[in-house]
Amino acid sequence: MSQHTVAVLGTGKIGELVVAGLLRSGRPAATVLATARRPARAAELTERYGVAVVDNATAAEQAGVLAIAVKPQDAGALLDEIGPRIPADTLVVSLCAGLPTAFFASRLAEGTPVIRVMTNTPAIVDQGMTAISAGPHATGDHLAIAEAMFTPLGATVRVPEYQQDAVTAISGSGPAYFYLVVEALIDAGVLLGLPRTVAHQLAVQTAAGSALMLRDSGDHPVKLREAVTSPGGTTAAALRELERHGVRSALLGAAEAARDRAQQIAGAQR
Repeated sequence: MSQHTVAVLGTGKIGELVVAGLLRSGRPAATVLATARRPARAAELTERYGVAVVDNATAAEQAGVLAIAVKPQDAGALLDEIGPRIPADTLVVSLCAGLPTAFFASRLAEGTPVIRVMTNTPAIVDQGMTAISAGPHATGDHLAIAEAMFTPLGATVRVPEYQQDAVTAISGSGPAYFYLVVEALIDAGVLLGLPRTVAHQLAVQTAAGSALMLRDSGDHPVKLREAVTSPGGTTAAALRELERHGVRSALLGAAEAARDRAQQIAGAQR
């Protein structure tokens, strides 16, 4: 990734992740800009990362790459403010959940390349999952720049843009589903008589170990599940209860609801 300036507009949780990842990749702090609404937040970012915090207009004019990480409902007003200041050769990377690249392209100079990205919060521990889609005028070189930005945060995958709402439902919102399952297992441990601290350790390490096995073994989840499930055993009894209560169906419905909400957000902002 060349040493053009990257500006991160909007430094909430996701925006700050991008700033931190850029610096972990070896990029000099002098080539990273950030924006923040509150002076206290600006001072915090400069102290923590050594990056300059500027106003939106300055970021638009000075950066070769603009990573837009504001809330989706704020993106329109931001583009109204800075759109005319963004040179057509600037790469615009959107992290705004639900918003299509066409939303940005229609508000920018003709020919401005736009890339849509969905990452998730495990990027905090360098275990994020980032999906990258080319929008109007984005080339393979632009995709490579975006991948270099997010590789320090975990894994990346290229997908067609029409699949991004599904990505949002699976990996963008997905950590919350797993946290809910772990929370329920902890509560179950307490119900069965374990101290909460022990139940927490058991549930969290089991989740972490299972995830690593899924990632590193290359085996299908069914094969790994069957390896734990002895005929007539405790796991078989537990899985029967999960199926009886419709856990699989609930997860399918949750993913569909997240996808539908992403589509609603996009529709509301057009």
